[in-house]
Amino acid sequence: MGTAAFKEARDFLFAHRGDYGGAHRGFRWPKLETFNYALDWFDAELARGPLGNSTALRIVGDGAATRSFAELSADSSRLANGLRDLGVKRGDRILIMLGNTVPLWETMLAAMKLGAVVIPATTLLTPVDLADRFTRGRVRHVVTGSAEAAKFDGLDASVTRIAVGGAPGWTDYDAVKQGSATFAPDGTTRATDPLLLYFTSGTTAKPKLVLHDQQSYPVGHLVTMYWLGLQPGDVHLNISSPGWAKHAWSCFFAPWNAGATVFVNNQPRFDARGTLEAIAAEGVQTFCAPPTVWRMLVQQDMAPFRGQLREVCSAGEPLNPEVIEHVRKVWGMTIREGYGQTETTLQIGFFPGQTVEPGAMGHESPGYRIRLLDPEDREVEEGEVSILLDNPPVGLMRGYQQDDGTLAPLGQGAYRTGDVATKDAEGRFTYVGRADDVFKASDYRISPFELESVLVEHEAVAEAAVVPAPDAVRLAVPKAFIVLAQGADPGRETIASIFRHLRERLAPYKRVRRIEIYDLPKTISGKIRRVELRQAEQRHFREGTRSPGEFREEDFPELR
Repeated sequence: MGTAAFKEARDFLFAHRGDYGGAHRGFRWPKLETFNYALDWFDAELARGPLGNSTALRIVGDGAATRSFAELSADSSRLANGLRDLGVKRGDRILIMLGNTVPLWETMLAAMKLGAVVIPATTLLTPVDLADRFTRGRVRHVVTGSAEAAKFDGLDASVTRIAVGGAPGWTDYDAVKQGSATFAPDGTTRATDPLLLYFTSGTTAKPKLVLHDQQSYPVGHLVTMYWLGLQPGDVHLNISSPGWAKHAWSCFFAPWNAGATVFVNNQPRFDARGTLEAIAAEGVQTFCAPPTVWRMLVQQDMAPFRGQLREVCSAGEPLNPEVIEHVRKVWGMTIREGYGQTETTLQIGFFPGQTVEPGAMGHESPGYRIRLLDPEDREVEEGEVSILLDNPPVGLMRGYQQDDGTLAPLGQGAYRTGDVATKDAEGRFTYVGRADDVFKASDYRISPFELESVLVEHEAVAEAAVVPAPDAVRLAVPKAFIVLAQGADPGRETIASIFRHLRERLAPYKRVRRIEIYDLPKTISGKIRRVELRQAEQRHFREGTRSPGEFREEDFPELR
């Protein structure tokens, strides 16, 4: 019954491809009491249905491999039986720290079949990070690669340790996968049983623990599938790293909800031209990448590499309009943006068939009700992006897990995302910034993202972060920390050129008054830690000092 309702909701979205209005009005989340994505959908519908021998996963480059839905179903069942023999049981926490290799997808499916709770982890984690995950995540089992095994030395010795490729003192992954390809579950999986525990990237504080259940990501990513424009049989490439939510979004649930192929182009280090070549050579039809990747791609000659592309999307942070325009010129395609969080599936986006307004995020997803709220919970034209909770979307997390194992309430009437946006008369949302990043200067509200977008339009600026620098007269002035483009001269003439660029494009009250060339501090997921930059500026103000690498607008009298 659960699978039928899931399929009915999926087919409704397929039927309304290109008809956002109809999808938004008519979509209803399926009501599920029991659901196990790996058993009820992947095995029963994909592996044993007409798509069984179709390609579910194709990896080129490092670890090249191809697996059909039927092969992944059988191998994940073998692994699930082996894990159960090692003591993995329903509700156990299993930390998976693997790169883009076949065992990652096998282990995810096997854990689901067992009813275990997966803690996705990037291979960039340090032993200190892992110790935190062991303690707060209540880890009982680990699957990682042989190259990462040493990071776990000194951690809880009672944890089951499985290494792909083997490691001293660890159980070899291949030895675990020797059992039967027929799997019988220990019991029924409830739709509200826990499935995923994510540690957020922690741009301002310690990572939060985001708990998702058996339906929030598997079923919730039906709307992500719809946004990406996926169709059965598509070859889908998503650029993101394992361990982070976007990888589950677009390298697992959304494509397999559609019956599409997950395509991975494994590179030792990201190479823009190599990515374009893979898109053209491998017949990629749908492509999603974060803005950082798009900014690297547009520096290449993209024209020869469109291939069979039909849909191009971006997510992770707002994309600069000039990048959208460039891709439109060379490929004749418009990048459609999407907005969501680790805590949710896609909340807002431009969907297939809609006219994209560069600079805007898009419209609310089918199945979501988004409101902009002020601190007093009043609906406003510019406010915090919030999800109403009287009939919450399936794609919303169960909650933040506290250190004592309980879940914190989602909110009083609404879940607040922490992001500020505006909404126009046509229902389009536009990102303003993180609630804790937006600041006032001379009593004007300043959106860092707006200023950063103007900064990166300058040919010498590769990346920028704007924060308030305390000022005795104006309360604060906008200061930009920038990373220069390759080959750009870090001297006075370049900085003067950037200041001129800003003066020509920004109203006086928004103008960046200080610039510093700086190696931007980031989380391991690549998000800029503006909190560190703000704290540094506050410290300089208290001490009456100035960073030796800082340029101020008043240092350039020729600009007046």
